[in-house]
Amino acid sequence: MQRVSSKFEKRIDDRSACRFLPLLLLNRVSILCEVRRVQVTDKRIAVLAGGDSPEREVSLISGKTVESALQQLGCDSVLVAIDNANDIVPALTEGDTVFNVLHGGAGEDGTIALLLDVLGISYPGSRPQACARAMDKERTKDILTRNNIPVPPGRVCSDHQEIPSFCADTLEALDLPLVIKPISQGSSIGVHIVESETELLARAEDVAAQFGPFIIERYIPGRELTAAILDTGKGEQALPLVEIVPREGFFNYSAKYDEGMTEFIVPAQLDGQVAARVKEISLAAHRALGCSGYSRVDIRLADDGAPYVLEVNTNPGMTPMSDLPRAAAAAGIDFPSLVQMMNGAVK
Repeated sequence: MQRVSSKFEKRIDDRSACRFLPLLLLNRVSILCEVRRVQVTDKRIAVLAGGDSPEREVSLISGKTVESALQQLGCDSVLVAIDNANDIVPALTEGDTVFNVLHGGAGEDGTIALLLDVLGISYPGSRPQACARAMDKERTKDILTRNNIPVPPGRVCSDHQEIPSFCADTLEALDLPLVIKPISQGSSIGVHIVESETELLARAEDVAAQFGPFIIERYIPGRELTAAILDTGKGEQALPLVEIVPREGFFNYSAKYDEGMTEFIVPAQLDGQVAARVKEISLAAHRALGCSGYSRVDIRLADDGAPYVLEVNTNPGMTPMSDLPRAAAAAGIDFPSLVQMMNGAVK
């Protein structure tokens, strides 16, 4: 099986998402017409995990924990590990609703969500357009800027640009140190902090070779925060903030998922007004992108107290070390109750 073109996924916009992606999926997934829908009365929940993105292993852990919680809640559920976007179609025969914990790639950029919409399968969380916006860091930055939500200054290098000249121009516009990251990756995959012109060029060429288009942003000295947004049944709200303190370097993939590599302070020890401001812009970012049900908003709090939104994640991790479950626990919401609230956002 082949997956939908990653280049198409990265550049999807609001109009093309609705107009062209269903046709693309219908053409590429030849067995679509053979899918037999289960009866709504079955009420079986298929937990989708795995996928073919670099975040596959994290997704599988998320899937196992979510499926276990659903079992504790007395739900009829099944964990379905998929390898690529095309596997979703036969997987959907496993249940009549879907809980998607695929991270990165087609699982998070709106492709899977739109396929579920095409097939009339209900699922919790954000709709395809919001997923597509949030997965593309360039589009996220543009939308947030237009909504007066602060983001770090940055520049995007597209496929056709010369990397050496782009890096030279970037150094004229932005001071070192800088952050370089792929346009469409999660879990800090491909993210580097660079402190010299030589390092910038080397990292830029490496990231471009592995992931394609990338963004370079001004590094914001300060504190790393994350805000979990959750519809608790009383409307969407920001849960207690999480401060992330890596024991070494920055919050990279290893620091996120290797036990003992990071200290998590929940709730973050902040001045009341600062905390309220961070929650306010986090919820504003969630809404500006059109997210629904739940999300995770990553924030950099500058030394002068100014918050900057780094990115919004529509399919946040659900591992025991993930930020959303930590924030929920600080709000008095245990893991099964969190899953129940998230699954209550089925549309």
